[in-house]
Amino acid sequence: MNTYNEKEIIALLQDPARQKEAFECIVNEYSEQLYWQIRRMVLSHEDANDLLQNTFIKAWINLEYFRAEARMSTWLYRIALNECLTFLNKQRATSQLSIDDTDADMVNKLESDTYFNGDETQRLFQKALLTLPEKQRIVFNLKYFQEMKYEDMSEILGTSIGALKASYHHAVKKIETFLKECL
Repeated sequence: MNTYNEKEIIALLQDPARQKEAFECIVNEYSEQLYWQIRRMVLSHEDANDLLQNTFIKAWINLEYFRAEARMSTWLYRIALNECLTFLNKQRATSQLSIDDTDADMVNKLESDTYFNGDETQRLFQKALLTLPEKQRIVFNLKYFQEMKYEDMSEILGTSIGALKASYHHAVKKIETFLKECL
């Protein structure tokens, strides 16, 4: 298979003899975009790789529950976002830091990441993203970086389109304010 065709892949998933081949196509198709979505949430390359692997493991284990009512990407994004939220909540709980200390810890993680190669403006932008509440950060990341439609976000997050538009608007305003104060 050279090009990804969702209908063909879903049909192959139903065939036990070709299920692994179909799932490999899914992994190849979505790994990079899921990695970057996860990475924007957890910042660390190693954590993002682990969570990406967990996402695909959960998808494989729960393949029988995938109903082709939604697109494969929607289902995978939902799994990945749940993995991120669980990971971030566990991190907060085990570190027993206040929310401000957790944000500072995330900024330190960003600044010490050897894989981050952005300039100072990019670093400030990433710090601005860290000031957003989790939900706004997720919505902003999906809209800004993935250019995802609100309808698709609504399916993934189970939130109304109006609420998503409001979250995105508020996130943009907060980022603009942060950057104006820093520059």
